[in-house]
Amino acid sequence: MSELADLAQLYGVATEFVDWRGRNVPVSEDTLVGVLAALGVPAGTEAERIVARRAHERDYWAHVLPPTIVARSGTASSFWVHVTHGDPVELWIRLEDGTVHSGLRQLENNRPPYDLDGRPVGEASFELPAGLPAGYHRLHAQSGGVDSSTVLIVAPATLPAPPGRHWGLATQLYSVTSENSWGTGDITDLTDLAVWSATRHGAGFILVNPLHAAAPVAPMEPSPYLPTSRRFVNPLYLRVEAVPEYAFLRKRGPLRKARADLAARALRSDGIDRDAAWKVKRAALAQLYRVPRSAGRELAYAGYREREGRSLDDFATWCALAEVHGPDWHRWPAELGHPDSPAVAAFAAAHPQAVDFHRWLQWLLDDQLTAAQATAVQSGMSLGIMHDLAVGVDPDGADAWALQDVLALGVSAGAPPDEYNQLGQDWSQPPWRPDQLEKVGYAPFRALVNAVLRHAGGVRIDHIIGLFRLWWIPEGAPPTEGTYVRYDHDALIGIVALEAMRAGAVVVGEDLGTVEPWVRDYLAARGLFGTSILWFERDREWGREDKPLPADRWREACLSSVTTHDLPPTAGYLAGEHIRIREELGLLTRPAEDELAHDRAEQAAWRDELRRLGLVGEAPDTDEIIRGLYAYLGRTPSKLLALALPDAVGDVRAQNQPGTTDEYPNWRVPLTGPDGRRLQLEDIFADPRAYALAEVMKTQVRTMES
Repeated sequence: MSELADLAQLYGVATEFVDWRGRNVPVSEDTLVGVLAALGVPAGTEAERIVARRAHERDYWAHVLPPTIVARSGTASSFWVHVTHGDPVELWIRLEDGTVHSGLRQLENNRPPYDLDGRPVGEASFELPAGLPAGYHRLHAQSGGVDSSTVLIVAPATLPAPPGRHWGLATQLYSVTSENSWGTGDITDLTDLAVWSATRHGAGFILVNPLHAAAPVAPMEPSPYLPTSRRFVNPLYLRVEAVPEYAFLRKRGPLRKARADLAARALRSDGIDRDAAWKVKRAALAQLYRVPRSAGRELAYAGYREREGRSLDDFATWCALAEVHGPDWHRWPAELGHPDSPAVAAFAAAHPQAVDFHRWLQWLLDDQLTAAQATAVQSGMSLGIMHDLAVGVDPDGADAWALQDVLALGVSAGAPPDEYNQLGQDWSQPPWRPDQLEKVGYAPFRALVNAVLRHAGGVRIDHIIGLFRLWWIPEGAPPTEGTYVRYDHDALIGIVALEAMRAGAVVVGEDLGTVEPWVRDYLAARGLFGTSILWFERDREWGREDKPLPADRWREACLSSVTTHDLPPTAGYLAGEHIRIREELGLLTRPAEDELAHDRAEQAAWRDELRRLGLVGEAPDTDEIIRGLYAYLGRTPSKLLALALPDAVGDVRAQNQPGTTDEYPNWRVPLTGPDGRRLQLEDIFADPRAYALAEVMKTQVRTMES
């Protein structure tokens, strides 16, 4: 096991970890072997481990330069160079703007040379100066007539915090429809919700669920956190009438009738029917695609295609293939299994319009999202739309197909057991391979972050801890039999900071769950916000986990809210919905009576704290408690406060129950009032409960600012 453990450490694979109860847990040999296999390292036998260790060392010395170099602006750092021992080396940096920087200072390095197939290879160290500008540059080396180069990423040392304090609505957009929606909420609905909250109640942002693309065929995946692509957007969110070509459609009557019929059926339904909505909307969009575009629109479309390049082509081709062969690329004919195959190129050439239709849809989404962000800001929002970046993608989907060379196969990402998910979680998503990301200069990750920030004043990164270490579960194993794999967090967080700086956006990391203590300090130092959910904020520092964390000890660089999409709305939580659901689904690891007793004590402690601060009376009802809890957020120093839209209207049903798929109608629950009646956007604008809670948020922000 010692040879296996040493090998695991070389590849950043944890051989033990501390669980949510604070216990040291050793990782089994089977898990280590399975995770290393996913990293392309055979380790089933002692002989394989010895060979793998030697190969790792040889690979290190065979590189003239590191695969990627990451630095911070304002801070000097160092890097190594490998050349034939005794040979001189010339180094220079070509910056993004074409400027050349040379004269790098050599540092002392007394490491002995390595015998690489009979050639002695020496290692020299050089300094990267502190004054390099933030950006994506290239470092060049020349020695012995051989030229080498590598990506040099210089990230900002820290992101500046947005001035002032802001509140915003948090919404699951698909669940919020209006009189003009096509069965689900869309970008126009998002825009109207932003305008209402900004102009009437002074909101500074609106946080929306991931709008990532789902496969364009039925059954459409309901979870926004299991997309087919994170790089592109789900066309289900398009508003048909907002497409400019709609004005030139000769026969709009049938489309209006189709939309009205769809909306009527949706109102009568107890759930969100994405398949029905997409069937009708796709047919309408197909008609619009055939409408001639103006010369200016053609130029704009050509510019979009050129900017998005190969990534857009691959995604559109995958969508067209999925419509023919189904959404699981593993079940396609073998010759279509990789985007670089001649068979894929032949398919795209034989079906140009089918492929272009999906390119065109993404252009429309880019157009409508650009307008939505501009309108939100024009309405008075300081940040505008805050998008959400999911952890990963569907293993059978477009990104997994297009990016398979940089994803780990044979494992899935998830989370170890914690208090709220005591059996652990398997998200069935292939994680990034840290070694392959480094080899390609993090290009796919850079493109992803750039895309999600293109139309945003902010981004929430789900499970940001996964940029430090991620729980990998070998195929066929339960979530409890996984282990952590480490990533170069300086590189990943640096890229996030660089892209956010360029976009002028704020970054919020969802840092809940089992987190190493230093990680939150690191994120704060880099200017990234954390996340606080009221029910999870307890006085752990003093060993009093049964007591709420006093408001003045909450984090300032934080997005704080009462609840999250993985819990019932607050009215439901106060009624014990989170325990009832888990008990019914067999997700508890201790008796329900114990869970209920713990929950009652926790809620009593919060009511006592609200009374102590004068935020509720002696015998508050549910509405008063909810207002008091959101007023409590205003007592914290947190600079960003979120009001969950379901709380604003008194909804009680949870959107998602972690650890389930079809056992609970995850991500298919429409927005309703406390009586269970489905609400539309127009109802929210006139709802006295929503008005009262929005005013609570507005008052808290203004009070703290003054």
